[in-house]
Amino acid sequence: MTQPAYYEYRHLVGFEETNLVGNVYYVNYLRWQGRCREMFLRDRAPDVLADIRADLKLFTLKVDCEFFAEITAFDELSIRMRLLDLTQTQIAFTFDYVRLGPDGSETLVARGQQRIACMRGPNTDTRPTRVPEPLRLALAPYSVSGTASSRTLTTTAG
Repeated sequence: MTQPAYYEYRHLVGFEETNLVGNVYYVNYLRWQGRCREMFLRDRAPDVLADIRADLKLFTLKVDCEFFAEITAFDELSIRMRLLDLTQTQIAFTFDYVRLGPDGSETLVARGQQRIACMRGPNTDTRPTRVPEPLRLALAPYSVSGTASSRTLTTTAG
């Protein structure tokens, strides 16, 4: 069995993430992007976490999310992160939010993107820095452009 072309973070929606109408409040999608990214670092690039504890900073430059269907409390989600773009100092991710049905069905409910910049230095003099090599290596298997299976998933889900 081959490894999926995305990093997956699973999440069970709770009541605290819904609004008065009962659907998920939009800001939670952005939180889940951050959580997925954090879990990726923990699971696939732990050396980078040590670097962050030193002086590496990951600044979010842009974030967005497009919604296709509503989700509610106790929906099970798979947030699937892929590498969209990698430059010397920046990384762009794409996120698919997939509702997992009890029967094994999958429904694409939202899609988001995020661009981050790698920076170093004290807060008063922070400057762009190269994406650390351990992070580049950890992201390589999840590149959108390098995987036929990610194109297939996106086509069938969207």
